[in-house]
Amino acid sequence: MNDVLKLGVNGAAGRMGRRIVALACADAGFEVVQAIDSPASPLLGRDAGELAGVGEIGVPICSELSQRIDVMIDYSVPDACVEISKICGERSIPLVVATTGLTEEQKQIVLLAGQTTPLIVAPNTSTAVNLAMKLVQDAACALKGLSDGVDVEIIERHHRFKEDAPSGTALRFGEIVAEQMGQTDHVHGRHGLIGQRKQTEIGYHALRTGDNVGEHTIVFGMMGETLEIHVRGHTRDSYAFGALNAARYLVTQGPGVYSMNDVLGF
Repeated sequence: MNDVLKLGVNGAAGRMGRRIVALACADAGFEVVQAIDSPASPLLGRDAGELAGVGEIGVPICSELSQRIDVMIDYSVPDACVEISKICGERSIPLVVATTGLTEEQKQIVLLAGQTTPLIVAPNTSTAVNLAMKLVQDAACALKGLSDGVDVEIIERHHRFKEDAPSGTALRFGEIVAEQMGQTDHVHGRHGLIGQRKQTEIGYHALRTGDNVGEHTIVFGMMGETLEIHVRGHTRDSYAFGALNAARYLVTQGPGVYSMNDVLGF
């Protein structure tokens, strides 16, 4: 493997794609050689570095993978994510998937790439968020089986432009809790005369405000006390740095499905 990794970015014209391009250009370990976006994008042909605010890098936004690359980072939309996963699987290109909003069927298609190439599917690539997931797992394990019960609620905030709700990260927090504590009902918001809260449910609440880049609170409510684990992103750079770290990790691995826990050594 070369010292400098040839990087492709799928969704390069989007908000996250631009930050990945910008930070990769500032990292001596990466060279951005392919910037992909939708065939319908009005930004096709524009220089990816110029769009990212770092000046021209000689890599235009295009609609298909045409260059030899060492690793791909996908921050796009579900349909585009599925297509790039098929291509990376066929060409044995390590792939970091950070796109959210995948249906279960789409996720299963994406996971097939792990049979032929190293793959990470991460609803969130932030270091702090993934550490919070580990803390939530530990808390859920410690609290399960309490005689007076534990109520778990998940509150997430994101910017007004986010299209899916609740966030993929919130759903993953819920999965982690349910794996430890056994809840079977995932309730999205509440309205009307709904009766007493059931111990079998996890409640999700999605707020969309301004330019919030991401904020999650996991509440463990008990009789007489409450534990809250809260994590907040200040800029999108936290996700971009995490995705680049994941890409660096993947190129040293064999085919298979990995997680951010592997990247961070948890």
